[in-house]
Amino acid sequence: MDRVDEFHYQLPRRFGGWRPGAQRGLSQGSGQEFAAHRRLFDHPDPRRIDLRASLREGRGDWLVRIHRLRVAIPVHVVVDVSASMHFGAERRKLDVVADLVEALGYSAFRAGDAVGLLAFDQRERQDLFVPARHSRGNGSLMARMLRECDAASSAPPTDDRALAGLRRATERLVGRGGLVFLASDFHWPIGALGELLEQFSPACVVPLVVWDPAEIEPPDARALVALRDAETGARRSLWMRDSLRTRWRESVAVRRAELTALFNAHGMPPFHLQGRFEAEALTRYFLETAA
Repeated sequence: MDRVDEFHYQLPRRFGGWRPGAQRGLSQGSGQEFAAHRRLFDHPDPRRIDLRASLREGRGDWLVRIHRLRVAIPVHVVVDVSASMHFGAERRKLDVVADLVEALGYSAFRAGDAVGLLAFDQRERQDLFVPARHSRGNGSLMARMLRECDAASSAPPTDDRALAGLRRATERLVGRGGLVFLASDFHWPIGALGELLEQFSPACVVPLVVWDPAEIEPPDARALVALRDAETGARRSLWMRDSLRTRWRESVAVRRAELTALFNAHGMPPFHLQGRFEAEALTRYFLETAA
């Protein structure tokens, strides 16, 4: 990315904490968001006396305005770096995720949040782990690590190994609040994924479904097409008939519906990345889900 785009995330829930930031907090203090009126006797801070509210109350008590703090939260990106994520007709899906990660690092720094990286294929990728920290250059560091990750070092997740790798990589996030981005093409069995998602319930989770246009739209021409499975490396040739093209599109639609139903059932609407990252689209996503 020549220019780092910024997007804005406003989350639908409140978070604990005392470090100043941009997210709505649970704690009361010298914030800007009005919470309630309280008696001056209980909260002795004459600077916050509300004369109008005190006169309206009519009982002779001086009332002060109580506000809620805006707090900083931890943000983590969990990235599938398995073999299929290295596929892309023009750019690898992993490079598209790296663009988002770089924008996230910049956006989180501006919001006062700490951001970190976790990765998996059929196991936890500790070589790609970056602890969450509030740093101007953390996003660029994480993006560079993803762009330099090669397919040779990324094992294909077969059967339930992808879920095992994801579970192992995210153990440190279980029961913690904050914001978690889960980036994958989800080209692996997802039957038990719902149980794992429940463990993230204190956090806001954003599933990032990363597909390349070349894998969701079949070739137009009637021709003999050579295909290679990005996960297993198996090759086969197919004559691209109209019926096959129809089944291709139907399979994509079914998979999209399965993923949408799974994530929506856990209150996590998915965000789709197809070929490129658009910061404005992600900002709209957060505005719509927070409404």
